[in-house]
Amino acid sequence: MINFLAPSLRIFFKTVDNIREIRLRVNNPIIYYTDRENIIAHILTKEQLEQTIELMSGFSLYAFESELKNGFLTIKGGHRVGIAGEAVTENGKIKTLKNFSSINIRINRQIIGCCKELLPHIMKGEEVLNTCIISPPGFGKTTILRDLIRNLSEKFTIGVVDERSELAACHLGIPQNDLGKRTDILDACPKSIGMEMLLRSMAPQIIAIDELGSGEEEQVKKILTAGIKLICTMHGSDMKEAKKLGLERYILLGKDFKIRNIE
Repeated sequence: MINFLAPSLRIFFKTVDNIREIRLRVNNPIIYYTDRENIIAHILTKEQLEQTIELMSGFSLYAFESELKNGFLTIKGGHRVGIAGEAVTENGKIKTLKNFSSINIRINRQIIGCCKELLPHIMKGEEVLNTCIISPPGFGKTTILRDLIRNLSEKFTIGVVDERSELAACHLGIPQNDLGKRTDILDACPKSIGMEMLLRSMAPQIIAIDELGSGEEEQVKKILTAGIKLICTMHGSDMKEAKKLGLERYILLGKDFKIRNIE
């Protein structure tokens, strides 16, 4: 990850381990997160930010225009880079970003085996239960869903709609995370569209969705009616909203992938 930073910034991170996130803001100190917030007194220049973005895009921002309009890049290694700046609009829609002012680098780490405790609870014999995993932000539901997909792909054909490129972390179409040998991925595709595309074209046994939102209940019903199993995640601190989906299993997560409640 350090090699994607401007050369003048790399020295600050050569001796730092377990970085989860780095925030670079023009004319402000550098902030990074391990298990706590850390501040580097160096004031970031606009040139350093622009050089970092050039390195991350391989000096070809045009190739990432479709991602930029959503405010992020996924770079080699699966690291996700959120970008803020001036929005360029066309016909009322964001076309791209320019005059970048800050970036948020989220370090990609796949934790193999983190679903070990949860996996038996979504199975009934050899059958996968329609399951929703619920937790507040930052409790690891995306990480644990990623590991579930990898494990289940040993036996089942799985279709993944990776709208925010966080499950597979595809870079130029190639998954940077291991989602298993029987997994097909629709990268950077809206969930509502992607679910129907998978149903029509890929014949999955399971469809996996991260952070299911309001307005996508109809597509969920189509999946269940078609006899396809669904594994999804949702933001929340309880199961109330998730239960409206009509699934078979609900799992509420606490910190460090620990199960708080199962119904």
